[in-house]
Amino acid sequence: MPASRKARTQPKVQLLEAPSLAGLPWLTHGFTTRKGGHSRVYGRNTLNLGFTSHDTKAAVARNRQQLSVSLAKRARSKWELVTLRQVHSDLIHLITRVPEHPLSGDGLITSTAGLLLGVLTADCFPIIIVDPKRRAIGVFHAGWRGTLKRIAQKGVGEMRKHFGSNPAQLRAAIGPGIRNCCYQVGPEVRSTFEGQFTYGSQLFRETKERNEIHERYPLLFLTARAPGHSDLPRQIFLDLAEANRRQLLDAGLMARNISDLGTCTSCNPELFFSHRAEKGKTGRMMAIVGVRE
Repeated sequence: MPASRKARTQPKVQLLEAPSLAGLPWLTHGFTTRKGGHSRVYGRNTLNLGFTSHDTKAAVARNRQQLSVSLAKRARSKWELVTLRQVHSDLIHLITRVPEHPLSGDGLITSTAGLLLGVLTADCFPIIIVDPKRRAIGVFHAGWRGTLKRIAQKGVGEMRKHFGSNPAQLRAAIGPGIRNCCYQVGPEVRSTFEGQFTYGSQLFRETKERNEIHERYPLLFLTARAPGHSDLPRQIFLDLAEANRRQLLDAGLMARNISDLGTCTSCNPELFFSHRAEKGKTGRMMAIVGVRE
């Protein structure tokens, strides 16, 4: 008799959780990685959750379904996923049911059980905010433009407005994103941040651009100019995670209630999707948060 075929095992969804949000039995939250899905265009068994131009809609739908099933098993609760057409804005939506039409913006808040709020990222920072007392939640997409518009700070304000949240009681988590080790920006971004925030200059670091040819053959590049006038261009790096942490503090959150996973998407393309590291051809991860029924 022919040998029986082995049953195919389902890829396992990998979900990262934040210490600041642990221990709340009514809460489901997490940050996905690229592992444990059905997409193939970005590598075998990748969990692309964004409808990108490279992947098929069928693969993404299957990945989202697998995420929902995985979360339902963990929380013993059914979920209805709500996402956005993200536009690098400070637009935040209050959600009480699944919207009839697609929403545009970069933030979602709710206190309704059974709704799973999600934002997509591939270098930008996902931020989850939770009110343990009011059982209210929010999730926000913060790239440099959204950070400049203070979306995290405004998210806290929206939770105060709609749920009566006390910022000192809120808990927050900053998920995986591109860190200041890799996030090089232009001088115009630096000047804009410094013009908007009193601590703006503290968010940047500079390094001299490394040129291996100059280092190996310095005599070839000697000039008649005075010392100090032939320096290589400087590279500017932005600490976007710290910028958002400072916004949360300014909004009234306690430092001890803010978790930062501290992981860089660009440094770890084997674990995370990274738009910069993969030169634009990449999938999307999702930060999710929900109130259990």
